Amino acid sequence: MKTTSAIAKKSKVEILAKLYLESAPAEISEITIAELCDWLWGEFQDIPLNVEFSWYERYSNAAEMFADIQQSHLWVSAENYDTTMGLNPIYSFIFQAMHDDDHYRTHSDFSLEGEIAAYNATAKRAPSLTIQKIIYSESVLKSAAYIFLGHAPISKIVFP
Repeated sequence: MKTTSAIAKKSKVEILAKLYLESAPAEISEITIAELCDWLWGEFQDIPLNVEFSWYERYSNAAEMFADIQQSHLWVSAENYDTTMGLNPIYSFIFQAMHDDDHYRTHSDFSLEGEIAAYNATAKRAPSLTIQKIIYSESVLKSAAYIFLGHAPISKIVFP
């Protein structure tokens, strides 16, 4: 028998996943993309880790990633790169590194609650509401869709 908490959690995942899956892609201005890129570059300068690209390395859980981070190292998997906004892939690399560092800083796992905690840490530093919405789409809504579907959804940025 499922508890009320488990049912509520599933409902939250499903609600957020459907927001992502059923929403049309957002239109993002060139000015916002430039602002996002400038901000991401600045954030990358503050990550105190040896961040490495990998086609194959993936963390199976947050504890594994945290152990690497404690050794000042972080793998960023190519499978997480998103080109839906037409960004140079380096910015997807930077975003993923920043996002993973925020998981570590908030001691949050890869559950929906963990993704929300990491998002909240990042959003506090975002330079604008539009950038916060882009991060929410990538960090929370897309993650909810992944959890709901059991695989990566088609990538897009949505502002439901």
